[in-house]
Amino acid sequence: MHTYDIEEENLDRLIDLALDEDGVSHDLATLSIIPREELQTAFITAKADGIISGIEVAHRLIEAVADIDEEVDYEPLVADGDHITKGQDLIRIRCTYRTLLGAERTMLNFLQRMSGIATATAQLVKLCEGTGAHVLDTRKTLPGHRLTDKMAVRHGGGYNHRLGLSDMCLLKDNHIKLAGSITAAVESAQRSLPLSIKIEVETETLEQVEEAARVGADIIMLDNMSTEMMTKAVRLIDGRAKTEASGNVSAETIRAIAECGVDYISVGALTHSVRALDISMNFGHKEKGTSDRK
Repeated sequence: MHTYDIEEENLDRLIDLALDEDGVSHDLATLSIIPREELQTAFITAKADGIISGIEVAHRLIEAVADIDEEVDYEPLVADGDHITKGQDLIRIRCTYRTLLGAERTMLNFLQRMSGIATATAQLVKLCEGTGAHVLDTRKTLPGHRLTDKMAVRHGGGYNHRLGLSDMCLLKDNHIKLAGSITAAVESAQRSLPLSIKIEVETETLEQVEEAARVGADIIMLDNMSTEMMTKAVRLIDGRAKTEASGNVSAETIRAIAECGVDYISVGALTHSVRALDISMNFGHKEKGTSDRK
């Protein structure tokens, strides 16, 4: 539905917050035993098959940890969105031990979470092939990580729903109750908002579907409906609005939902129930001395 450009400033702010949280500048173990100038080459390696996401984030993170005068040799061996296999090297990094050890956990946290999201997204996208339905994420993201969560969905072949409340007008059940009806809610939004802002309405019954279509909603959400009811709803709407299926979506149900003819299927589990992809960092041949730097 949407794609968002990740603003570098926002991404850097998230990385800085994550590094501060981990106390990277006060790594007691590393600072007490590892000389500042000791160099090392490390490899980021997949320990499971999946879709990689977070390559660019990892690069920005390692640069943030490195000393201002330190040269970091960062070589991505794959690109975000690539299929990866167990045992495959994903990134080669050459810099000081201190930088590698300081960045390791936070870097892997981003890579594992983002790759888990991308992998789950790709699985659902594949199950919808040939139906015309697009897989969407939701706002059910880890607080503070919405940008990277949604980036990972795109790397898995999915589409982004709203980044935030200001991106689209989604009238849910509580809005409709407060307005008095779907018609009143939509008409109020139409009077208040520019024509460029899409209005989506959440519905639970066929009567609500018809009311939303009649009043001019741009998108109609079919919330927690059976596949039989969704099929009827799509026929009832008959092209007057785009349709979005939501609720109880899983790998077991998504194909049947897609075959109802909906345009979009939103899946909260992509980001609220992430299964991290197993990724590790391993050291290669150790080198000493700043004179060896490339």
